[in-house]
Amino acid sequence: MINAAVLGACGRMGSLIVEDITCSADMQLVAAFDIGNLGKDAGEFAHVGNLGIQISDVKDLESVLKKTQADVLIDFTAAVATAINAPIAARCGVNLIIGTTGLTTEQRAVIDEAIRENQVSAVISPNYSVGVNVFFKIIKEAAKYLGDYDIEIIEAHHNQKKDAPSGTALRAADVISETLRGKEYVYGREGIAPRGKEIGIHAVRAGDITGDHTVLFAGNSERIEIRHMAHSRQIFVKGAVRAAEWVCAQKPGIYSMDDVLGL
Repeated sequence: MINAAVLGACGRMGSLIVEDITCSADMQLVAAFDIGNLGKDAGEFAHVGNLGIQISDVKDLESVLKKTQADVLIDFTAAVATAINAPIAARCGVNLIIGTTGLTTEQRAVIDEAIRENQVSAVISPNYSVGVNVFFKIIKEAAKYLGDYDIEIIEAHHNQKKDAPSGTALRAADVISETLRGKEYVYGREGIAPRGKEIGIHAVRAGDITGDHTVLFAGNSERIEIRHMAHSRQIFVKGAVRAAEWVCAQKPGIYSMDDVLGL
């Protein structure tokens, strides 16, 4: 049985992850962390009844992880918090599932170094949806044949999302750029902005949109649009729990959802 811990357990994603873990035959929740609701039962926020797992203060992360003998920590919080907490978990010998987006190059370097230095396994991905990771494969293939077309990426999320553009949009841009051996990125446009050979990236924040991503390849007299639409956060949750079950059986290293899904 895999012992799982969840950061941000009272939040939107955290509570859904707790709920999904309770349905797993191979994983059990042993610890839940947040900055508020301390001492309350994690099952209360996941709407699954009393689990006997109290919300612990994230300040006690190290001691609780050791006490509960957690095998894996799932983190979908904020970049600043992840950059602090992921290295702590790695030092405790705990494997990591990181879905936090908006990490700076410096923050990611700190996390990567901690994972390598402490010889743990981690999956780091901007999106844990199976469909999105197939979407990445499709746009990579399209870019091979449409590299001379104008390429635009448009993403839309709910009005509470803090970082823009989304990690998924940036990953899509990277997939295309790597395929085409390097492309400049332009984030939105205003004023006099003649188009060059760049990839345009645009972010929409409105209402309760779970997550939409469109890649537009536009040529003369035609265009191709490849789109993924998330209808529910459950697609991210199920992918993250699947990754958590997978990563505990891997050799130390940093993996992606391509590895988890065998893509």
